Amino acid sequence: MSAGPTSVFGFLSASPNAQTAGALDLGFGRSAALWSNSHDEVAYDSPEGHTFSLYLEGGSGTRRVDGRTVSGWPGALCVMPHRHRSDWVITAPFAFVHLYLPADELARAYAETFERDARLLDVPEVTFAEAPRLAAALRHVARAVADCDALAAESVMTETVALFLADPRWGGIRRRALTGGLAPHLTRRIAAYVEAHLHDTIRLADLAALADLSPFHFQRAFRASRGVSPQVYVAHRRTERAKALLRGRDPIAAIALACGFSSQSHLTRAFRAATGTTPAAYRAGA
Repeated sequence: MSAGPTSVFGFLSASPNAQTAGALDLGFGRSAALWSNSHDEVAYDSPEGHTFSLYLEGGSGTRRVDGRTVSGWPGALCVMPHRHRSDWVITAPFAFVHLYLPADELARAYAETFERDARLLDVPEVTFAEAPRLAAALRHVARAVADCDALAAESVMTETVALFLADPRWGGIRRRALTGGLAPHLTRRIAAYVEAHLHDTIRLADLAALADLSPFHFQRAFRASRGVSPQVYVAHRRTERAKALLRGRDPIAAIALACGFSSQSHLTRAFRAATGTTPAAYRAGA
């Protein structure tokens, strides 16, 4: 599992009663897991990353210990944001699926989806909500984890994040004045350059020159506006280009070169790290 010791996964793993029935690494620090728990008390004290949770079975014996009287149910959605605080008591067995995303990954997805500065993303706590489309997507995540199908899980993870960000109840905009970062026309210029040069070596200095900044200041400004470093952004774009080409018939070695990798083995290592599966497996399942 890529989820760190201070993530929600880490807090649950420390509980003697919580049991995981399976987990998948989905690349770029993202992961998913199936859990069950019963007769327990769990405190999440500023965990790293965002956690999307869906109750699959039971839940009537699960509630927040913060004065609320409502309990869970099968199909209840919870969102536990990065660095939140919550305390839970469980008095009956239940099963649930968790989807974990690092804070920078959700910020990147938001910036790319809506062409907005990543710092405007506001992720609220959601406890026991009805969200049929998100619930359906998370059930697909649960099935993929149970089947150890990283390809299916990675695909439906993208759908889940898009549904969450598009929902006006939760994909909110933080009202704040922004300083630093990159102007929108510069982010578009850099994105266009990256897409045009994915087959080639992309140097930080070249990207910085497009924004007329030093590499140091460019890296800081880019991360602020896009949620991730330029290197991680380029790795995402190479992965997406490889996925598109793998749906065709070109040899994987040729695809590796077209996406800026030095060899097929280089592509395989990077692709597995980014998606949890190999290019060959992705092509077979596409």
